[in-house]
Amino acid sequence: MKYETLAQDIIRNVGGKENVNSLTHCITRLRFKLKDENKANTEVLKNMDGVVTVVKSGGQYQVVIGNHVPEVYADVATIGGFQAGDSEEASGEKVSLFNRFIDTISGVFTPTLGVLSATGMIKGFTALFVALGWMTATSGTYQILNALGDCLFYFFPIFLGYTSAKKFNANIFIGMAIGASLVYPTFSTITASGKPLYTLFSGTIFESPVYITFLGIPVILMSYASTVLPIIISTYVGSKIENFFKKVIPSVVRTFLVPFFTLLVIVPLALIVIGPLSTWAGQLLGAATLFVYNLSPIIEGIIMGAFWQVFVIFGLHWGLVPIAMNNLAVLKFDPILAATLGASFAQTGVVLAILFKTKNVKLRSLSIPAVISGIFGVTEPAIYGITLPRKKPFILSCIASAVGGGIIGMMGTKGYIIGGLGIFAIPSYISPSGIDSGFYGAVIGILVSFVLGFLLMFFGGFRDDEVKETKKEASTTGAAKGGEVLVRQETVISPLMGDVKPLSEVTDEAFSTGALGKGIAIEPSEGKVVSPVDGVLTSLFSSGHAIGITSDQGVEILIHVGKDTVKLKGKHFYPKVKQGEAVKKGQLLMEFDMEAIKEAGYVLTTPVIVANTASYLDVIETEKKTIGYKDDLLTVMV
Repeated sequence: MKYETLAQDIIRNVGGKENVNSLTHCITRLRFKLKDENKANTEVLKNMDGVVTVVKSGGQYQVVIGNHVPEVYADVATIGGFQAGDSEEASGEKVSLFNRFIDTISGVFTPTLGVLSATGMIKGFTALFVALGWMTATSGTYQILNALGDCLFYFFPIFLGYTSAKKFNANIFIGMAIGASLVYPTFSTITASGKPLYTLFSGTIFESPVYITFLGIPVILMSYASTVLPIIISTYVGSKIENFFKKVIPSVVRTFLVPFFTLLVIVPLALIVIGPLSTWAGQLLGAATLFVYNLSPIIEGIIMGAFWQVFVIFGLHWGLVPIAMNNLAVLKFDPILAATLGASFAQTGVVLAILFKTKNVKLRSLSIPAVISGIFGVTEPAIYGITLPRKKPFILSCIASAVGGGIIGMMGTKGYIIGGLGIFAIPSYISPSGIDSGFYGAVIGILVSFVLGFLLMFFGGFRDDEVKETKKEASTTGAAKGGEVLVRQETVISPLMGDVKPLSEVTDEAFSTGALGKGIAIEPSEGKVVSPVDGVLTSLFSSGHAIGITSDQGVEILIHVGKDTVKLKGKHFYPKVKQGEAVKKGQLLMEFDMEAIKEAGYVLTTPVIVANTASYLDVIETEKKTIGYKDDLLTVMV
């Protein structure tokens, strides 16, 4: 397995496989449901090689990996013995209604996103080819491509029946059968060619012709193709009905009698009650969002553009997904998510400006793949690796996205399908009637967001000293021939005063096993931490207990004061510098109250490690038993 070591480290630091209720993944993240999030070592995970960051939101513990998350997910699932979308066990933890909603929506929709985007891209490009005259709507090629692009969304209730059943711990084939019943083609034939028996709710907005009855009960036939609410609610109710029959039906006949009775109850209930009620609710929701949009599409665009990236960080964008899906099913278009189209391009423009401005080799190496990913709509590498830690670039990207969103709203841009991300999303905004002003609004909004993000960052006072790289040469050892350095090294002085211990004696396995890198531990005799190198303070955790420094030569050093001291939430720690500052060797970085921390029950043994050990030939530890601030602690062989 390619990511076996990383997978093992992730499982260990989320509290072990016994702490995992369920595991899914999206485009860039592993999404855990943990029994106890306090057992997860979040700070270790955030600083782990191969992990971008950790986000706790919507009742989920999200480990952000990047574009290769499917491969990491496969190894984590295999090593941990997790099944995709494993049902959750009760953890005893109270979860807010909002968090449960977000978790449910993400659990239902996440497994479909890849194929949904793929089919949407096919449908979008097919529409583009017709609009450009490259293909006719009567050709066989168009018919096949259109069917391929339309198939998943048209039969969406069947696919959501599957994912909803997994989320609600129900029989997945029962969920699919419910979805298939809702889109059964005979029903649409009846409504198209038949004569209604009578009409219910005449003269109201809910006026509905009745074509058939079930046991004398009127059935309001509706089109459930592409809908989301009816199948999700029906599957949820069906899961409760299934659990009831599991309890009362003997196990010897449970295999076929439970689905038999469950379907006999839930399908008529879905067609008679749940389907019509949820459809009407969806129509009202669509009308409400359209009403807000019509009040001021420009303001709506500015708000959505400005805050979309914030929503994504906390997973709150999942609350807008069902609204967009519902709008597409009810209104045949969605203006809400259209306003967010420029967000990824604004982020990409900002990172491109940083790429042009910075002289920091490490930052440039991060920026290049982040720009490429951003063009295709995946912005987590840019957000977590570059803009968010530096704050100002992230804010500038939100401003650029807000301007782009306002333009998109002003131009009346609407999405007509769920398509790809980034540049692949552009065809999704072609109207069924052809290219219109809304499509041009999408293109202009993208360009403005990208260019404005670039200009704001390029001329917005970017200071490379935030990620400063000086040109000092590393000291050299060994022989040199013809002026060529055979061996280079960088010396790391001790950031603390105290007794020296090998990492193997640290009680935290993440450090003692060397999983986070080679280094050494210090039992401090004074509550001070100084900079061990000339470089940049790249990480200063809000709890104050851990510091990350990147030296001018690229050595990444992590200083972690004590074990589990993150639980103190910053109490007794007093930082003297800010994240992003250039620091000098021996400069005071932080003070901490040793006695107060010990009295709180924490040990102060402090690992000092080279986080990017794999980039070097070796890391050699000092042989001293006690050490002072200016003494050599580690020698990194380049």
